[in-house]
Amino acid sequence: MTALTFTLKQEPAQRVDLSPLVCQNLTGLSATEIATLELYSGKRKLRADELFAIEGFDAQNIVIKNSSVKLDYIGKELSEGQITVEGDAGAYLGLSMKSGTITVNGNAGIFAACEMKKGFVQINGNTGDFLGAALPGNKMGMKGGTILVKGNAGERAGDHMRRGVILIEGDAGDYCGSRMTAGTIAVMGKTGRYTGYAMRRGTLLFWNQPGLPATFNDCGSHTLAFLPMLFASFRQLDSKFADPSTAFNRVKRYGGDMAEIGRGEVLVRI
Repeated sequence: MTALTFTLKQEPAQRVDLSPLVCQNLTGLSATEIATLELYSGKRKLRADELFAIEGFDAQNIVIKNSSVKLDYIGKELSEGQITVEGDAGAYLGLSMKSGTITVNGNAGIFAACEMKKGFVQINGNTGDFLGAALPGNKMGMKGGTILVKGNAGERAGDHMRRGVILIEGDAGDYCGSRMTAGTIAVMGKTGRYTGYAMRRGTLLFWNQPGLPATFNDCGSHTLAFLPMLFASFRQLDSKFADPSTAFNRVKRYGGDMAEIGRGEVLVRI
């Protein structure tokens, strides 16, 4: 079956809410019904065919071509199928995602995959602040699933993270893993300041020494048997994390944040 393809005709004047264009909403709709779907752009409502040239009919396989950073809420609450973005994505990519797969062959904006519950998000470029985090005012961020970023992530990656896995091949900004309740974040590149700030539980895994708050305890060097099993679980990914040469089991361990309940751990390759 031919993928349902939305090709952006030109850069929109204002940001556009693309949340209606998800697999579960489009399955069973005719080409005419899809074309007449209304998308919010500022104070205006635009028909889908005003913005996009629409081809194909497989609503379980959606492709957005010539994408722009002004296209927000791509894959919001996605519960089935897959979405591929050819180009950049705006803010709130995969917001509250429930299942399925989202792949971005470009960069993504702020709050990517925030509060996602299940599924898989792959961003082949960079992403903004609050990756896999909680919305402002909420206290539960990502609750499950896997996020893979092949570039860099902004500040507050995994803020209020509750469960799941975030894998970052590049660098991460300040406050990585801040206020984290559980889950795993792995960063191959460098991290900014205040890593793990106010984290309660969970695991932060680093290839380079992070800048930790003074409220983390140095617990010495350890050989951890669970790490080879963790890396083995990444083998099916199209990522540096799947390369056996990047795996390790000998780490420097830090416990904290002792300003909270202190059950989190930061593991640094040695």
